[in-house]
Amino acid sequence: LPRTLFVAPYVVLGTAFLYGYVRWSGVDMARGLRRHWGWGVIGAVVAGAFVVTHVPSQPASPAPTGLELFGAIIWLGVVYGTIDALLLSVLPMLATWQALSALGWTASWPGRVGSGALALVASLAVAAAYHLGYAEFRNPSVAGPLIGNGVLSLATLLTMNPIAAVGAHIAMH
Repeated sequence: LPRTLFVAPYVVLGTAFLYGYVRWSGVDMARGLRRHWGWGVIGAVVAGAFVVTHVPSQPASPAPTGLELFGAIIWLGVVYGTIDALLLSVLPMLATWQALSALGWTASWPGRVGSGALALVASLAVAAAYHLGYAEFRNPSVAGPLIGNGVLSLATLLTMNPIAAVGAHIAMH
């Protein structure tokens, strides 16, 4: 499917999945966004600057112009970028962190560092599975999106705020 058409079912299914997880796990999204939000914005700017400078090394899409460009910024940038960040970075790390917290691993400083490292690995595993679904990434070029996702996920871990991944992912798209 063309990317603009692929995004519609991806957004619907991704949003439903995210909503279901948030309801099931009892995550307070508003609290999570407010917590360290300033650091999250700084993380989004820093991580966004990194990934935006590396986007030209990825396979290019046709560049829209005029009104089509505006639609692409909203649909492919903001909407697709937000869902991608939540599904590829935030959700795998959140689920991993919650599971390890339930096991008591996050009660100590070394446990938090180890849990953060495992959360980062979970995010990279999900990003790898996702990108390997695209023919252009079924080769060593998959490293680019994994490095980018790793930076976004690390920014989220360091700031403890999902704004870092979401803002940077929007900038990248």
